Amino acid sequence: MSDRQEQISQVVVTAEQMRDIEARIFAAGMPVVALMEKVAGLIARRIQNIYPNPRQIQEKDTGTRGHGDTEIPFPASDRLPVSASSSFFSSNSRIGILVGPGHNGGDALVVARELHFCGYEIWIYSPFSKLKELTSQHLQYARSLGIPIYQEIEQLPSSDLLIDGLFGFGLEKNLTDPIASAIDRLNELSVPILSIDLPSGLHTDTGEVLGTAIRATQTFCLGLWKLAFFQDQALEFVGKAELIDFDIPLADVEAVLGNTPKIKRITPATALSTLPLPRPAITHKYKEGHLLLICGSRRYAGGAILTALGALFSGVGMLSVAVPESLKSLLVSHLPEALIVGCPETETGAIGQLQLPAKTNLSSFSAIACGPGLTTDASPIVQEVIESDVPLVLDADGLNILAQIATIPTLQKRQAPTILTPHAGEFQRLFPHIADAKHDRVKAVQQAAAQSGAVVLLKGARTAIANPQSEVWIVPESTPALARGGSGDVLTGLLGGLLAQAVTKHIPVEDIAATAAWWHSQAGILAAQERTELGVNAFTLAQYLIKTLSSFKR
Repeated sequence: MSDRQEQISQVVVTAEQMRDIEARIFAAGMPVVALMEKVAGLIARRIQNIYPNPRQIQEKDTGTRGHGDTEIPFPASDRLPVSASSSFFSSNSRIGILVGPGHNGGDALVVARELHFCGYEIWIYSPFSKLKELTSQHLQYARSLGIPIYQEIEQLPSSDLLIDGLFGFGLEKNLTDPIASAIDRLNELSVPILSIDLPSGLHTDTGEVLGTAIRATQTFCLGLWKLAFFQDQALEFVGKAELIDFDIPLADVEAVLGNTPKIKRITPATALSTLPLPRPAITHKYKEGHLLLICGSRRYAGGAILTALGALFSGVGMLSVAVPESLKSLLVSHLPEALIVGCPETETGAIGQLQLPAKTNLSSFSAIACGPGLTTDASPIVQEVIESDVPLVLDADGLNILAQIATIPTLQKRQAPTILTPHAGEFQRLFPHIADAKHDRVKAVQQAAAQSGAVVLLKGARTAIANPQSEVWIVPESTPALARGGSGDVLTGLLGGLLAQAVTKHIPVEDIAATAAWWHSQAGILAAQERTELGVNAFTLAQYLIKTLSSFKR
């Protein structure tokens, strides 16, 4: 991947920003018709790669596909086996094209034309009477080619694949009948649907369903990633997402985004570049960070173990774990590498008082991670670490206690960096005045970070991380295998360990949080691939952290 492609793959834009970027391209002299041809040509080529036409599959697969009189090479990794591609399409290779009134519909019509020329059997569904001029011209030409065009949903023939070009980015009003009913009918068909730019019916920024929406099997996002692709509520509609890069100049992107807070998609390159690697040839354990974990209770001993495992796999130089005295022998048996600190406990089995080794106080540590398994009976402990001058990660009961003692005024007094790692329910307890994070996660996390002065990591299917300057990092993929008790504890330990190492290396706190979330997610994905989504418990997840990192570093 080139430097430009890497930069483009990180950019996430709103509908307004995308309009402004396209306006700059057109103002510079790029004809709309030329851009439509280019984009649609790229889409048509990808469709041929993913869903080859059986008519064009020869006995020996040469790695090319016919396109008129030109052969188009494509990567072998994109090709389906001959048997798989043949079984996907019927012998007719019939594709239905859903055409809307705007330029998204125009893109779909150019795709229809190109696939028609490549031997696919095409039909068009065009339910709108008024079309933009360019879209209307492409429809007229498709009609001249003899491609069947239907206006009523009841008339549509069968197909092997549907291509959704009804609405692109920028839709804001709820869809109504008859198009809403038509979309519902299309969703009921047992046919894969490939959406162009965004599944029709989704809000570009929030991912909200505007009345109804196409449930796509796959979506080709055009030019730059749109914000909807990273909102949890949109994920069941976008299917497998892929960026179609049509060479937007970086200068135009920068000119529009300017000094506004950036929203970035975390890529393997950005995540790996943040890791404290390679280590210097001459170093020692205290130079590689000393993390203090404060976690666990008689009731939740597992939280301490899982958090510590995540920390150990981070590579932190030294790990100390403060737990109730009754858990010390258990922790020692599971974590021989760590220094286990037994603390006086309450009658309920929570840590009642921090009792650190002689000549040691909180300032002796590079970072502190606090919360998993504590119970809210450990409230004085959480208040003590918040008042310290040490970089701090708060999770689980650490967050619940923070919510009880007033989140924003408490954190505004801290001088050292703070990272909060709530799930949606914890987020609402911490920031009850901020609109429901389920509606617009990115906006919610921006507001929370700006108001509290903390880095806020909002966990979910698409984890979002914001710093106090309202910049956002988004983890672009995850797995439902992580929806198990203890997964978040592993992340807390991993994040704490990386934070402890970053202190001496001057790596921004928000970058560390983004890298930890990405690494944690990738470990879950790899574990789910090898063990299925049901076979990834938190202990297994921790074991996959190093295996995942090794696979990316090779």
